[in-house]
Amino acid sequence: MDKIVALLTTSDGRIGRQQWWIGVLAVFVIALIVSIVLNFIAFGNFTILAWLYVLLNLALLWPSYNIGMKRRHDRGSDGMDLKILLGASVLLNLLTATGIGFSVVDIGGGVMLPQPPFWLSALNLIFGIFAIYMLVQLGFLKGTTGSNTYGADPVGAAA
Repeated sequence: MDKIVALLTTSDGRIGRQQWWIGVLAVFVIALIVSIVLNFIAFGNFTILAWLYVLLNLALLWPSYNIGMKRRHDRGSDGMDLKILLGASVLLNLLTATGIGFSVVDIGGGVMLPQPPFWLSALNLIFGIFAIYMLVQLGFLKGTTGSNTYGADPVGAAA
């Protein structure tokens, strides 16, 4: 348990792909459980739910940053691309919560849903493509062999 806590609470050093996936799984499980609770709390109110998701995003920002930075360090990177990804995530989440530019559309039977404007949909598409790039960088590509500026090789140290 101490290893998971250290994995999620510090950004120093390097981790391999396996540890990164374990950290992602831990954050995902937390997010899933909290999301279910938040859906009950919001009771179908989109505005309340959107703001609750902003809070969830902010709460999970630190552990996501920590596991991502360790993984970027393993690849010999300072992690600026990770900072951009996490910052864009918060920004898009806030735009959705504030409802900027959204219009409400009747989808039938009196059910009204917010519809994002084209520019926000385009931003989300760009963000999605960048997120896929980061997923490949963090989860699939091998780290630097041997020591680098950020520490010893986590795979070599385990052997």
